[in-house]
Amino acid sequence: MAHKRVGGGLSTAQQVAKFLGVSVLAGVVLAGIALPAAGALGLSAKGTASGFADLPGELKAPPLSQASKILDANGGLIATVYSRDRTVVPITQMSPNILNAIVAIEDSRYYQHGALDLKGILRALSHNGSGGSTQGASTLTQQYVKNVFVEEAGDDPTKVAQATQQTVGRKIKEMKYAIQVEKELGKKKILENYLNITFFGEQAYGVEAASQRYFSKHAKDLSLTEAALLAGMVQSPSRYDPVNDEQEALKRRNTVLARMAQLKDITPAQAAAAEKKPLGLKISSPKNGCITAANGAGFFCDYVRETFLQNAAFGKTKEDRAKLWNTGGLTIKTTLDPNAQIGVLQGISKHVNKSDKVAAAVALVEPGTGKIVAMGQSRPYGFGKDETQINYSVNANMGGGQGFQNGSTFKPITAAAALEAGYKPSQSETSPNKMVYPDVSTCSGATLHSTTETGNEDPSEKGPYMMPEALKKSINTYFLQLESQVGLCPIVNMASKLGLVRADGKPMNQIQSLTLGTNEVSPLNVAAAYAAFANRGTYCTPVAVQSVTTNTGKSLSVPKSICSQAMSQTTADTINTMLKGVVDDGTGAAANLDDGRDTAGKTGTTDDRWAAWFAGYTPNMAAAVWMGDPRHVQQMKNVTIGGKYYDKVYGADGPAPIWKDAVAASLQNKPVLSFVTVPLDLPKTDQPQNGDQNNQNNPTDGKHRGKHGGGPGGVTVMGATGGLIAGTTTGATGGTGGGTTGGTTGTAGGTSGVPNPFPTLLPSGGGGPATP
Repeated sequence: MAHKRVGGGLSTAQQVAKFLGVSVLAGVVLAGIALPAAGALGLSAKGTASGFADLPGELKAPPLSQASKILDANGGLIATVYSRDRTVVPITQMSPNILNAIVAIEDSRYYQHGALDLKGILRALSHNGSGGSTQGASTLTQQYVKNVFVEEAGDDPTKVAQATQQTVGRKIKEMKYAIQVEKELGKKKILENYLNITFFGEQAYGVEAASQRYFSKHAKDLSLTEAALLAGMVQSPSRYDPVNDEQEALKRRNTVLARMAQLKDITPAQAAAAEKKPLGLKISSPKNGCITAANGAGFFCDYVRETFLQNAAFGKTKEDRAKLWNTGGLTIKTTLDPNAQIGVLQGISKHVNKSDKVAAAVALVEPGTGKIVAMGQSRPYGFGKDETQINYSVNANMGGGQGFQNGSTFKPITAAAALEAGYKPSQSETSPNKMVYPDVSTCSGATLHSTTETGNEDPSEKGPYMMPEALKKSINTYFLQLESQVGLCPIVNMASKLGLVRADGKPMNQIQSLTLGTNEVSPLNVAAAYAAFANRGTYCTPVAVQSVTTNTGKSLSVPKSICSQAMSQTTADTINTMLKGVVDDGTGAAANLDDGRDTAGKTGTTDDRWAAWFAGYTPNMAAAVWMGDPRHVQQMKNVTIGGKYYDKVYGADGPAPIWKDAVAASLQNKPVLSFVTVPLDLPKTDQPQNGDQNNQNNPTDGKHRGKHGGGPGGVTVMGATGGLIAGTTTGATGGTGGGTTGGTTGTAGGTSGVPNPFPTLLPSGGGGPATP
């Protein structure tokens, strides 16, 4: 239907078409002579150019956005990510069928005319002026220029609208740039660029992506009918979408075939035979983004993205980095070990189901390099039921949550600070069974005073204790007394040197229960901190990216791990010697590796069973496992996890087995190394053997026994509640007793009958730090 102005006469569009046609006829446009301003015609259009010659003389085409590949450390594909699914290919990698088909249906005189098609404009002018339906006269070169404007607009809807608005100014700009492009590039290159930039529907940009999407093949292998289908879609990808409207797409494909026959690109017989064929679709679903990552590495993939967008190595500003990421075409090789990643997933799936009310997260870091070797969790990356986009392993600014209290896994940091301050492993504290939080000084010099009472796990646990035994048994009162002597500031500083910060980005809470792990931290940071112990005191910042290469083969600089000495080698060796005992015959026995590797670590469980941890390491691998309810609704009491019922979850029977599976997988074909251990020079004492008086009163089946008799540990409630709620004792070689409310002890197992308690002690606070 003709577009008439009220009162008759030519419409604005028709006047413009007539004006352009006359200009072309006069040779003005082709000569590059300035056109009169659109206002001279009595037209009003926002964005109209004041004059043809006033336009910039050079079209600067932005780099085409295309898919980036994220690879694991072995070069395997983790995921393909893109703002626009596009793979740029040269014209030599495009089937002659698609070249002929696109020219036939979009610009049949492409090789006869220049940048502008004089006959086409005259034909459109005559047709549109006669009152019939409007016809376009844009050449492939002009269409390419328009697509460049759209590409430059990116995903900004306002800019896209401006790039496609039907104004005289935009049309004039398009014409001038088309002339420039034709002179500079030539027909062959323009056709190549056009087929790489244009949209084919179904998220596919460019002919290579379209070939893969609709036919699961490369553009160079397109048949006649397949090429005709794709060429026909360009005019209206939604209308001729073969996925949603097969009949409309079939009609359009046959129109292209008929036109090709008319132009003698194919014979009438070929066209007739091709028209009888079905569409022959072989659809490949879009595979964009971290949600498609292999081996459950979606969260790691997302961490790589955040690393890229936040690091100045990839651009001075956030906008620059986002543009580079979205422009794509990058090959990003990461630190992810596929075997370790599979081990993480298998380890988690054996013990935790994604539908459980309780979740688990695991992070592995290589000592000495900071490389993040694996990262996974029980709830998959996604938008569906029992899925999440929150990475439980990392800090909030990297796509994580607010973190989790890490309980007794913080105590080795207090021990390291004390050793650095000159205290010895033989440091003895009275360690009463119950005590008021002792006064402690902060970094500002203030003294914190409390009247709140707290206690150890079992009524018989009373000192004096020295550091190795206190670590093995997680004696809360020992570490509170040690903390009081050392002061909070050296401990906070040690945590900082080890990269252990609050997951929410806030400063560490300097409170009296600091040493009991009441600050919320992330598994990745805990793993990296423990990796420093394995690395003899040298902390290395975690890194996920090894190399980045552009689509032209240029290598970009990547952020390197920064390593610094957090403590002396002697301090680290001493910590390793003491924590090795925790795994050899303590609460961490369930994490002991079967191949004889030296292993050290620490269990941790928080107040009221909101979270349980195991953090540990060998000389060449460190890992942290967290288990709990990230919503802080489900306590891990009387709960079924992974199909197994737990009356109470301990760091030893929940996270430790996951840790063992994950680390064992990561160390396949890795050398068996030993720690540098040191003599602890402990004096002989008459330190009480706790729990040897009550064994006959509380028989148990030892269901929480450790590999060498080390139990999982019990519970201590601190803060406002005070007192004890559970206790555990173990035999030297047998199982543990199940603790009961009130702190009664279990039966010591084993043939020697010598009780050997290794409790896991819990700090107060549950959902947040307890304020004494």
